[in-house]
Amino acid sequence: MAGYKHILVGLDLSEESSQVLDRAAQLASDSGASMSLAHIIEPLTFAYGGDIPMDLSEVQEQLQNQAKEQLRKAAQNLNIPAEQQHVLLGQPATEIHRLAEESACDLIVIGSHGRHGLALLLGSTANGVLHGAGCDVLAVRVHHPEE
Repeated sequence: MAGYKHILVGLDLSEESSQVLDRAAQLASDSGASMSLAHIIEPLTFAYGGDIPMDLSEVQEQLQNQAKEQLRKAAQNLNIPAEQQHVLLGQPATEIHRLAEESACDLIVIGSHGRHGLALLLGSTANGVLHGAGCDVLAVRVHHPEE
């Protein structure tokens, strides 16, 4: 079986993101694949239902700038070029699918928090990515520091 050629790593930029990135970097190293990183920010109008009578564009811009800087720092250690670092605005699963297709990725690596019960039934970003992907998906089980 041939190895992967281009791995897209979806990061939520939490403390546990390093676990996902480490696993993806190992896979990329083992198969000689290139890596792209993505962080998706939901528009604040989505997050708050759009009923807030205030302009959130400045807050949105600050969130995007902070995410770009965090992604840049994560990519720096792995020598991932700027053009393969993506901070996008939209629905996470949809944007990851679109980016994976546009970038000809053959593997998507995301973190999974291992939700159970009602949270699992309601779905998660990982579940959404898995069910609509046109390529392989690896959900890395992340462990919280207190586990």
